[in-house]
Order: sequence, then C-alpha cells, then structure tokens
Amino acid sequence: MAIGPILPDINTTSAAYATAAQQLNANAGAGFSSALQNVLSSGRADLDDIFDIAARRYNLPSNLIKAVAKAESNFKPDVTSRCGAMGIMQLMPGTARYLGVTDPFDPEQNIMGGAKYLREMLDKFDGDVSLALAAYNAGPNNVVKYDGIPPFNETQNYVKKVFEYLGGGDITAGTIPLGVAAPSPSAPVKAQDKSGMAALNDALAQMVLMKILEMQLNSSSDDKDKKVF
Repeated sequence: MAIGPILPDINTTSAAYATAAQQLNANAGAGFSSALQNVLSSGRADLDDIFDIAARRYNLPSNLIKAVAKAESNFKPDVTSRCGAMGIMQLMPGTARYLGVTDPFDPEQNIMGGAKYLREMLDKFDGDVSLALAAYNAGPNNVVKYDGIPPFNETQNYVKKVFEYLGGGDITAGTIPLGVAAPSPSAPVKAQDKSGMAALNDALAQMVLMKILEMQLNSSSDDKDKKVF
C-alpha cells in the first residue's frame, strides 16, 4: 500500500489527527531498569509499561506495538492459536527461538520479542508500515513473492484491523497477574474484543495516519538499538 504525499500542516488536519500524532510519538522517560521495576513491584504486570519499554528499546510507537498485540491476542498472554502461535504477540515457535524468547507465555519476553520482530520487518521493507504488518502476519517471503500485501483475506483484513485500532486513539493494554500459567498447545485463540475500535472512514484518514507513523519511524531510524533482551 503506497503512502501518499506529505499533507501540509498535518497536525492541524483535525483534532483527531493531532491527538493521534501525540499518541504515536516515541515514549521518553525512565530507563529500562527503573521502568521494569515499576512493572514488577506490585505483583502484577502492567502491560502498558512493558509496551513502553519495548517502544523505547526498538524505536517504535508504543501504540503500534499495542495495535499489533490487540489484533493478535487482545492482550491475552496464555493463548495458543490453532497453528501454534503463542502469547500476547502470537509468536510461532521457530520465530520465538530466533528472537531468543525462551518462554513465549512470559509477557515481557513475548512483547519484547514481538517488538523486535516488528522492528526487523519495518527495516526490511524500508519503513513501510503496511508491508511490515503484512510480513508480521504472513511472513516476509510472501510479501516479497507478491511484491506487496499478499492476496490472502486473512492478511489483508489483519493489516486493515491494525490500522483501525490505531485510528481509535490511545490503546490501553491493562494489567495481568505475574506468573500466568501456560495453556494447552491446542487451546484456540478466543474471539477478539473490538469494543472501542474506531474504523478509518475514508482514504484520507488512513493516508494521514500512515504518514504520521512513517514520520515517527523515520525520525528514530538513526538511533536504533539492536540489542536482544
């Protein structure tokens, strides 16, 4: 999906777009150690804090990682899909091993791994958010094979869904108890909760949102941190 030309005065296109631009800015703040301490101190994992840590580490908009996680699992850490994808970011076993994730049902490891993989897909496809999302869902080889978003209904709907979540404003992941037990490998992913999702109603809205993402990703490309966990 091509990204259109830069629109003039993008932050004043509408109040909604201005809000989206603020929400998609990279999160500044405390370093990894202090942020992680906040995550662990109460006996519950604040998923929003983990997403913020991942956003800083891999130079991604936090809302983008959350939108992917919401589309993948609706922030459930203990789900396994019918094809074997695991956890919040729905990592396949081989992908998890490649990313260094030893426990795919550990929220911190899973989110960090998924964010790292999303960063790699963005780098591979020159910052094109749509292609990176398609690669996250269908694999980068299929994106290369079809020279764009593959003609799979699942993948095309997946890319659209992630942008719809982004268009709905700030995404809140909530908290979960620490030490969530791993499920049976055969446990299916439950139906997605779409409450609060606002669809993008026209091509202009999607183009503006994609441009915001592109600007954010390009602005952070010089400072990429490639460390694994």
